[in-house]
Parts: sequence; C-alpha cells; structure tokens
Amino acid sequence: METTDHHQLQGQLRLKILGLYHQVNAGHIGCSLSCVDLMIATLVMRKREQDTFLLSKGHAAASLYACLHHLGEISDEELATYYQNGTTLPAHPAPRKHRGIPFATGSLGHGLPIGTGIAMAGKLQGDDSRVFVLMSDGETNEGTTWEAAHFAIQHQLDNLIVLIDKNGLQGFGQTDKVMGDTADVRTWEAMGFETVTVDGHDVDALLTTLDQLMASTSGKPKVIVAQTVKGKGVSYMENRLEWHYLPMTAAQYEQAQQDVQERYLLTSLA
Repeated sequence: METTDHHQLQGQLRLKILGLYHQVNAGHIGCSLSCVDLMIATLVMRKREQDTFLLSKGHAAASLYACLHHLGEISDEELATYYQNGTTLPAHPAPRKHRGIPFATGSLGHGLPIGTGIAMAGKLQGDDSRVFVLMSDGETNEGTTWEAAHFAIQHQLDNLIVLIDKNGLQGFGQTDKVMGDTADVRTWEAMGFETVTVDGHDVDALLTTLDQLMASTSGKPKVIVAQTVKGKGVSYMENRLEWHYLPMTAAQYEQAQQDVQERYLLTSLA
C-alpha cells in the first residue's frame, strides 16, 4: 500500500490533471491517469539534476505538466495556458521551453531511441547520469522501439531504465489483440534486459524497485513493466477504451473529482 503522503500526492496530481483537461475540453485523460504514479516515483521522487526523464507517450502530456508544476518547473501562469494558442504546454510536449522537457514526443516510438542516445552519451562522458523513458504498452508495437532496445543491449547501457505503462488498452482496442503482447516481460528478459514487474500504482513498490535497479551491477539496461489501469482513480473511466479520446462533460468532471477525493484525499485524512 502507498504511504499517506504518496497517496495524497497521487490524489492532488490527479485533480490537477482532470482540471487541465476540463478547462480545455480535451481528451487523452485515461492514459494520463494510468501513468501519473509512475511519474511520481520516477520524476518527482527519484530524478536528479544530471538525470533525464523522457515521456515517450506524449499524449499523456498533462501528467508531465502537472508533475513539473508540482516541482516548480512550470509556473501557475504557464499552467493556465495549457492547450491554448501561444502556449509552451501544447497537447503533446514541445522542446526547448522547459528544462524537464528536453525533446518533443508524442509520435510514438521515438522516446526510447532518443533515450538510448542520451544514455550512450553519458557512458562516453563517463558520468553517473541516468535516463528514464516512460513508454506505453501500445508503443512497444513500434519497430524503432526494438531497434533501440537492441542498441541498448549491445552497448550495455545499464544507465537506462525503461518504464512500460501496461494498462492493456491502446487506440483501437486491447493491446494483446492488436499486435500481441509486445510488452510481455519475458520478451524483454529474453532479449537481455534486466526486468521487473510491479504494480504501477503502488508508489512505495515503485520506489523500492527503482532503488534496486539503480543499485544493480548486472551491466544490463533495465525494464520495469508496470501493471496499470487506464483511467485509474475515476470509477467510470477505469479500463474503458473511450477515455483514450473523450473529454468530460461538466457532470462527468464533477463525478471524477468526487471519485479522486474519496479514493485518495479523504482516505489520507482518515
């Protein structure tokens, strides 16, 4: 189970994400709610100044913006411009505006190749930097993902940690029905990665797993296959494909806020 502090932060960031989507009447809510706990553990709790975090599944940008706002990298004024004309916070992350967003992402399959390049640079420079790449399970369908994976194995990029948000749903259906389960932990292990499967909504378990992997001397790149729920925290969104796309009505937004309050914030105060 999550600690009270983590539990409360999980609720607060979910409310912030829901507010962003509601104010601009936008979709991609479910995928943001499925990966925000991975960001709490990796970006908020474990990222150091010399490390790089890449949100490869760029359609979950609101989660990234909410976390960077929590860290003070995005101001209140900037966050209020989300998805509006002239913003530095568009529907998918744009580069060169915020330190925590080094590359544009959202065209799936690019995050891991970029991440392996950064990890390789760190090795060549002899520093102790790490690279975290957060991908969707549907994104593991991409050929560029596998090219980058083989590159990481060949060059023993043990400073690379890949997190797969395995919520089981992608744009057109269940991931195992579209192109098979390409996020299967056994596949990544057979290729040569050091692999772990974990509950992607248990922040304590994620932090423990990250600490273990970062202390590993196996010489292998790492993969965390995180079992998650699309739309996690909002009852009517959980495991529902349509919340990959739909915006919320006013009534649905009110219900979503109530669900998050009851599941995360009120229980933290009990």
